[in-house]
Formats: sequence, structure tokens, C-alpha cells
Amino acid sequence: MKKILIVLLSTLSSLCYGAQHNLSFEQVKDLKPIGWLLSDDKKLSVDKKITKHGLHSLSIENKSDKPEPQYFYKVIPAKYLGKKITLSGFIKTENVTSGYAGLFMRVNPRIAFGDLSDYKIDGTTGWKKYQITLELDPKNAQQIIIGGELIGNGKVWFDKFQVTIDGININKAPLKPLKPEALVLPADKDHQFDQGSQVILPRTDAPTIDKLVLLGKVWGFLKYHHPAIASGNHNWDYELFRVLPKLLATQDSATRDNLLSQWITNLGEVALCPQCKPPAVDAVLKPDHQWMNKFELSSTLKDQLNFIYTNRTQGAHYYISNDNGVGNPDFMHENAYKAMQYPDAGFRLLALYKYWNIIHYYFPSKHLTDNDWNGVLREYISVFFDASNELEYEQAVLQLIAEIKDGHGQTNTLLEFEGWLGKNYPPVNVGFVENKLVVLDYYNLALTTKEGLRVGDVITQINDISVSDLIESRLLYNSASNKSHLLMELAPKLLRSNTKSIELNYVRNKKESKLTLKLYQPTALNFHAWFSRTKNGLPFERITNNIGYINLHIAEQSDIDKIKKQFKDTKGIIIDLRFYPQSFDWYSLGSFFASKKTPFTKFTAINTNNPGEITFAGTDDISMAPLTYQGKLIVIVNETSISASEYYAMALQAGDNTTVIGSTTAGADGNVSKFYLPGNIQTGFSGIGVYYPDGTQTPRVGVAIDIEVLPTIAGIKAGRDELLEKAISLISL
Repeated sequence: MKKILIVLLSTLSSLCYGAQHNLSFEQVKDLKPIGWLLSDDKKLSVDKKITKHGLHSLSIENKSDKPEPQYFYKVIPAKYLGKKITLSGFIKTENVTSGYAGLFMRVNPRIAFGDLSDYKIDGTTGWKKYQITLELDPKNAQQIIIGGELIGNGKVWFDKFQVTIDGININKAPLKPLKPEALVLPADKDHQFDQGSQVILPRTDAPTIDKLVLLGKVWGFLKYHHPAIASGNHNWDYELFRVLPKLLATQDSATRDNLLSQWITNLGEVALCPQCKPPAVDAVLKPDHQWMNKFELSSTLKDQLNFIYTNRTQGAHYYISNDNGVGNPDFMHENAYKAMQYPDAGFRLLALYKYWNIIHYYFPSKHLTDNDWNGVLREYISVFFDASNELEYEQAVLQLIAEIKDGHGQTNTLLEFEGWLGKNYPPVNVGFVENKLVVLDYYNLALTTKEGLRVGDVITQINDISVSDLIESRLLYNSASNKSHLLMELAPKLLRSNTKSIELNYVRNKKESKLTLKLYQPTALNFHAWFSRTKNGLPFERITNNIGYINLHIAEQSDIDKIKKQFKDTKGIIIDLRFYPQSFDWYSLGSFFASKKTPFTKFTAINTNNPGEITFAGTDDISMAPLTYQGKLIVIVNETSISASEYYAMALQAGDNTTVIGSTTAGADGNVSKFYLPGNIQTGFSGIGVYYPDGTQTPRVGVAIDIEVLPTIAGIKAGRDELLEKAISLISL
């Protein structure tokens, strides 16, 4: 049902709302809050007796043997400027069982979603404030959906909701400027193919594929280099559909090249560019135009392309900009074509062309992929052409994204693909230990004694298919920077199914057995129990009299000064980065361990004036603080450490006496650059390359590990945290 709720919220278009959005439920009619939609009028109502603020709160009560999720929500037009949107509200619960209560928020179309399922708000609790913060993405956002929910039985009250954008109340937040007609560019007015490309692709024989490969590379080259396109004079998506049928009709290379040459000529003259510079000698990546020499192009066409490169557009661009705060690419005016659940042949080809060229010109780790990117376009034309339904299209996109080997190469929820993986889930959390699929925990501890599997059991077959064969069949659709992170991502997906149970072969105490494992709907499981239980601890504590422990998954910026004060005289400190950090205050905490200003990273940036050029743009430093810690610092990482966790670890490595233990991290650091593909598919990649100051690579390989420590199956069975034990022993030496 939670999935049904998410689908419902993602498809709503507009709803009426009060002038001030009625966030405290004070505007009431017939005991219902005005402007809010309720899942069940009989189970949701305004309460006048129990409130946190004002005269009313909104309550949900659920009592059933098989409780359906109950929720309320409203839709607000996303007409605001800003980077982050925050929903906060007060929640009070009474006897909530078999689930949780919480808030949720979605930014549409499929830009971001968040809820409080990780917090496991259940039982009986007093009024407490909670919040969710998401990326707003004002360029693409169309709707903001906010609400509250009760999954399970019990009663819950909600009150005093507040929505802020970059800390400003939504009622005072700056609005997107209305674009005057004079500023609407020709590219914005072109709607000829809004209902479909009208392109029919022939069979993809070798000559046709040759033409399509060339067109994709010329189309992408012109998109990012030609001044007429940079100025927004052409909807470049739709110009593809105008030239494509003509190109497919050509019978020889001369006719083909004449067509492309005339296409370029029709764009208008390109002025000389005296300020256009060659790429830096020490660039990490330089523009790659070798494809121009591999199609036996006519001298006229080749000269045109070379002239455009030499005199390429400079400055503002309709489709691309440089995020001035960091240096990663910011993609603009990439239509999501959200109404196209299954794009037609022309739009599928457009998706391939868009993705290939974005990676070709702006992915800072293109040179680190397993396959030569120049050959990927040819390989995938048939894959996209042959995608005969929505599922196959989603699989084609995922397979293409997996080629870049980037842990940030994820997508928004693809419903057909999720259905293919399976709507029913196992009750156990599994992962790879000693290269074997091992039961780590139960999502719902109440099921521990019911299902037969025990923590530490090794699963060898699923429905008579070996785990290794299942992995091989799923590798195509998962983007990860390295094997460790890939296996972590794959593990929980292997046991999903659309059947109500699966057959397992497993090994326990060297004896192989079989059992039938019951699968569950998501609402019956606490998926995030293993994740959530890490949030039930303290942000920092003394685990022995002389050793401090910091869990950065919980610790907040406000804890930093307390940590320094309480741990300054300890023999050693352990910082756990096996989960995503709650805050990104690595400068303040890192300076506690460094006796001098120390650089800990350097990173790349794109050059929008020379597409394909990636250079080192700067360094990041840890400064010296008034008080420097004198003891040992042990940092714990593993395959779950990704992005900000990795950056935090690098910052801590600037310390005087830091040792990093654990195993290979995700190898996916750096700000994410996001964009849309046809079919409302949002994806992205690590938009900057993060390296150590000496140039040592972290993309794909992760942070430098001083001492490798891996969990064992025996340790999992015994409930031990072997990485933490090792950290303690290193300090105790």
C-alpha cells in the first residue's frame, strides 16, 4: 500500500489550498481540515481536545486485524526559488503497533521523496517535532506534496506543520519569476513533437547503425558547441526528429554528409572566436573528437565541425552551466517528457543520445569506465531500438547507466522495473560476508523465530538458481563504482519476488538445508530496522573509560563542541562512518585532530567554454584549531561509506594521528549532477572528481585504507562488531 500511496502522490496534478496553506489545521469544515485530502474520512478527523498549537490538531486512528495505511496530504504548486525545502511538524502517538507514524514529502515530477520510516515512531510518545529536508530543484519542480501517515494500528496526532525554503517560511519565500514573453526563447515555443516523435526506425542493420551513431555524435557536438543552440534558438530535441527521417533515407555517405552539412549551414554563421583557448596542458580530460576521423566524412563536413570547435560558443548556454559553488555541471532545459511512460522509437533514441553526450563531455571519470565510451553508443542503439515496452525501456536505461561505474548513477523509482524485481520482500536483511550471501538481521524482529533462517546462515541457492548466477543476471542494471558497493546494492534485491514465498538452500554449521521463506508486502516489514537501530544509540559516548566513540550518522553540528570538550583527554577516539553522516561539518571536527593547516583533497571542474575539458580546480583544507587532540584517531569505513562519508574520512585523514580501518568504500564522492531522460527518468553522476592532494584517485577505488578489517561469518553469528573491536584494540595497544 505504501507503494500505491507513492504512485498516487506522484500523479496528482493540482488541488485547492488555503491562502496560508492551513498548516496548523485551524481552518475546519465538518471536522475536516480545509485544503487537505484524507485517505478515509472515518479514521481521520480534527481533534479539539489534544493539541500542540492553536485550537485543533489532526488525528488518525486505526484499529484492524489487517490495517490499511491511513494518510492525509495536500499539493502546493512549486512556484518558489531555493535549494532546500523543509517540512516540519509535531507528532504525538498512542499505542502505535505493527508500523509507525510519520510525515512525508514529495517534490514532483519524481525529484525527491522523504518520510520518517527510519525513525520508527511507534508506541506511546508525547509531542515531538520532526522534519524532512529535500532538494527543491526549482528549475524542474512542479509540485510539492506534504502530509502525514499512520502505517499500522494505534492513534496519532499531528499539529503545527511548517514549510520553509532555505529557512524562509513558505509564505514569504521568493517566487520564481514569471518569464516575460520577450524572454521566451524559440526553443521554449517549439511544441511540434510534444505528442510523439513521428519517427519510425527501420531494422537496425549495420549501415543504419553507422548512420545513427554518426548522427548521435554530430547532434551532441552541435548541442554543446554551436552558438545558435547555446542561445536557445532551437529546441535541439525536436531538431533531431526533423533531420532523423531524412538521414535514414540517405543511401550513401556522400548524400549523408551533404545532408548533415546543410543542416549545420541552416543554423547560421559562426563568428570567429579569438578568446577560444586550447585545453590546459595538465587537464585531467581533454575534448575527445576522434570520432570525426572514423566515418570517412567529406572534407566539407569535417571542416565545418572543426571550424565550429575552434570558434565554439562561450559564456551562457541554454543547456549547460557550471555550478559556481563547486564546479560540477548543471544541466538545464532537459525536458523530462513525464507523460511518456513508454517513449516511442524517436524519443528512446533521443534518451540514448542525451545520456551518451552528457557523459562524453561532462563526466569527470569517463576515463575510468571499463569500456571505451566511444564504442558505447553503437552498442546500445539496438538495445534502445528493441525495447518493446516500458519495462524493457527502463532496463535499457539502467543498463546504459551501469556502464559509467558510478555509485551516484542512480535513478528515481522506476515502477515497472521495481515490479520486475518483485513486489514481495524477504523478512531478512542480507549482505555479502566472506564472498557469501549471509543473513545479517531481521527487518522485523517479531519474525525472528517464525521463518527458520538465523543470523549467520549462508544462502547458496534461491529457487534452485545459484546466488552467483543470480548476481550475474542482475549486474547489468546496477551502477556501482566497485564490486564491494555493487554487491551491497544487489544483496537485498536477490530475495525479492512476485510470488508469496521462495525456496532457499542455505548452510548452517557446515550442513546444507532447504526451506520455504515467506515473503511480505512492504507494510508488514520494518525495512529500515537494521538502519534505524543505529539511530537509537547516542551520537557520542565513552565506550571505555579512556576511549570515545562518535557515530556521525547521528551526531549533529551542535554536538561538535561537546565532543571536543568531553573527549579531549581520552587515549583515543573512534569515528564511525559506516553510514551517511547527519551533518557535513568536517572542517570543525577535522580541525580538532590537525596541528596545522593541511590540504586533504583536490577536485575537478568542467569547462563549459570547452566541452570535454576537465581540470583540477582547487583544493580543500583542514585548518588548525586552538586545541589539537593528542590521542589516536581511528576512522571506520566500509562498502556502505559513500559520498559525504568518504569526503569526511578524507578530511579526518588530515589529522596528525589518524588510522582508517575497514574495507573498500563506495568510490563515489563529489556533488551529484542530475538531469532527466524521456519517460520522466531522473538520473545523475558524480559531477566532480575527488582526489587526494597528491593526485591519488578515489573515484571507483574509494578512500585510502590503512588497515583492512573485514567482518566474518563467525562474527556475524556471534553478534560481534569486529571492526569496532579492532578499533578499540588499536587504541589500547
